[in-house]
Amino acid sequence: MQLVEPGEGRELRFPPGFNVAVDFVDRHLVQGRADKIAIRSVEGDVTYGQLAASVNRCANLLTDLGMTRGERLLMLVKDSPEFFFVFWGAIKAGVIPVPINTLLKAKDYTFIIDNSACACLVYSPDFAGEVEPAVAASPHKPRHLLRVEGEGETLTALMARASDQFTAVPASPTDECFWLYSSGSTGQPKGAVHLHRDMVVTSYFYGEKTLGVREDDICFSAAKLFFAYGLGNGMTFPLWAGATAVLLGTRPTPESTFSIIERFKPTLYFGVPTLYASQLAAMETAKPDLSSIRLCVSAGEALPAEVFKRWKARTGTIILDGIGSTEALHIFISNRAGHYKPGSTGTLVDGYEAVILDENDREMPPGEPGRLIIKGPSTAKYYWRNPEKTASTMLGEWLNTGDTYYRDKDGYFFYCGRSDDMLKVGGIWCSPFEIEATLIEHEAVFEAAVVGLPDEQGLIKPEAWIVLRDGVRASDQLEEDLKRYCKAKMAPYKYPRHFHFIDELPKTATGKIQRFRLRTPTE
Repeated sequence: MQLVEPGEGRELRFPPGFNVAVDFVDRHLVQGRADKIAIRSVEGDVTYGQLAASVNRCANLLTDLGMTRGERLLMLVKDSPEFFFVFWGAIKAGVIPVPINTLLKAKDYTFIIDNSACACLVYSPDFAGEVEPAVAASPHKPRHLLRVEGEGETLTALMARASDQFTAVPASPTDECFWLYSSGSTGQPKGAVHLHRDMVVTSYFYGEKTLGVREDDICFSAAKLFFAYGLGNGMTFPLWAGATAVLLGTRPTPESTFSIIERFKPTLYFGVPTLYASQLAAMETAKPDLSSIRLCVSAGEALPAEVFKRWKARTGTIILDGIGSTEALHIFISNRAGHYKPGSTGTLVDGYEAVILDENDREMPPGEPGRLIIKGPSTAKYYWRNPEKTASTMLGEWLNTGDTYYRDKDGYFFYCGRSDDMLKVGGIWCSPFEIEATLIEHEAVFEAAVVGLPDEQGLIKPEAWIVLRDGVRASDQLEEDLKRYCKAKMAPYKYPRHFHFIDELPKTATGKIQRFRLRTPTE
């Protein structure tokens, strides 16, 4: 069996006929891990041997159903062993798996079913109430609609009758392998087309070389498998290292994540800023045992320095913040153990390049904000059926992230906000994230979001939407206190002119604040 090997410098050498499922699944049997636990959950354990057999059964099933190379298989599957079986089984058979956000509604699924022109849709029974009406409403009808489990001809029942032997369909590192739809934070989801090499690149350069995932690690990702961050954390990184993945099939809450951590003792924990903030609030009364964790990771939205500091003080563990994207597949700038700055996104991951440009595409000097453009070997080839967005985002070898950043003299990157969210106040550029990070340092504030809105004279000024800590009540006095606090902590022109106290901020399923909803609250 020929496998991927490190080459010279930052190169990876891929064998002829490379199908990525061989490296992530089959090789573990050759390397003696057949009896090692690959997946753990409250439903039970799955060994590497059982994983390989189930992947082969799924590959045979899809072939028997008449699915052919390059056809799409939509996956609305909860975090479970079946997600692994379907994803890798499809790839091994030459079919393109497309994991979908399981928190969307029927109208969103109707769009994706039609947009992808999928031949098959596999879904967990939990999502039937949204999936089945979506299929009925879609102009395109998949040939096969399979529930994962339940009564009748389900995926599980059909797989049980299939052979557990299958030879991977030959492919190449640059063949199309799987798609991921963007979270849709600013419009309709877009299908990013990824290649066979991409999961190897992220698992090697970030998982292994940056994060240091080892064979004896146990990885638990509260972030779900259906989007790029969770796909790496909860599946490809542990499989690449021969480690163990822990899955949570339900919605991650402080209580459910604490329970999983205490039960399965993960060594690596992956969350998002919103969840870390909620866990900190819960730890005011709860005392979970988090002693097994050696490192925590955060992405999806920039991690405020205050959350980093409070987590370290409470748990003794650091959170490594980083930035990745659906298009880049995983994190390309990250803090590291022993090399981090609170409030920073970190430094470049090996294998990636970045430039910060102004509106005229001139590179900005250290300390000056601009558009972050990155290059790396894991970036998506194009957006499916969206040439306009492909042209504006995929700039040759470079990728326009849509984020505004600056880089300090030490090479650390600092997030300023989405490029569309940046504010110009009094003719000076202003970062909404800086204002938000300042606000959550105040003892009354749990979460904050800032956008620019016109004042009575039509001039853009910052406004803040605030979620207060438990037991704190909104008042005119509190609003004045927050204004004074911001003026004392930042340049005075940056303070929010108005405050809106709400119960919850609008977010995508990946935890990103949907600021456009705050600009147009009636939509």
